[in-house]
Amino acid sequence: MAQHGHSAACCTIPPVSHEYTGKGKYIDVLGMNTYSTGPSTSDSAILFVFDIFGHKPQSIQGADILASSGSTKFQVFVPDLFNGKPADLSWYPPDNKEKEEKLGQFFSTTANPADAAKKLPQIVAEINKQTGGTIKNWAVVGFCWGGKIVSLTTGKDTPFKVAAVAHPAMVDPKEAEAITVPFALLPSKDEPKDDVEAFAKNLKVDHIVEYYPDQIHGFMGARADLKDENVKKNYQKGYETVLNWFHKHL
Repeated sequence: MAQHGHSAACCTIPPVSHEYTGKGKYIDVLGMNTYSTGPSTSDSAILFVFDIFGHKPQSIQGADILASSGSTKFQVFVPDLFNGKPADLSWYPPDNKEKEEKLGQFFSTTANPADAAKKLPQIVAEINKQTGGTIKNWAVVGFCWGGKIVSLTTGKDTPFKVAAVAHPAMVDPKEAEAITVPFALLPSKDEPKDDVEAFAKNLKVDHIVEYYPDQIHGFMGARADLKDENVKKNYQKGYETVLNWFHKHL
């Protein structure tokens, strides 16, 4: 049953800045430039599936928050699923024909969800290999486009034990029926509420739905205007929710 609120896990989110330099490093994973952050001694890891704008500072800062906040620390990995060719921020919102065409082309080629979803188990396997099998537990979080990828990769035989999505794109309630791990949904004002509610209703696993009714699609990702105090507050709250959810289930 969907419910609101946090688990009992205690998380302290560090101050958020609109100007940010990552604390981690970039490594090669299956030829993908992958941001890696968090203590290498941790046996729990998070695969961070960014939005269509790639390795933007807001997403890198989010990865660092997930790696360094709370009593349990995580290794966090952010693979570049677009191979250095993310979407341009100027394409969004797609409010004219040119933007629509560019986004459409991007989604049908570089950012095809089905193709990206196939890569996630391979990425996890490769990171497990590179880290010598020290990672025992995997979580996954996705933002916008990444949320779609998460919903496609958390069914039968998934490598993940828990999942979360923020302001998910292309919400398909039918996909929820196949999900097999605890699932958190953090919708903004811009996702179709009927689709989100139908998705949550179809989940057969432990789940929460936490709405952000005054936030835009992308407020926890590349479109977060962290100069805005209200956006900053909700950005921090969203990452705290994700962390609490992961602490509860890992």
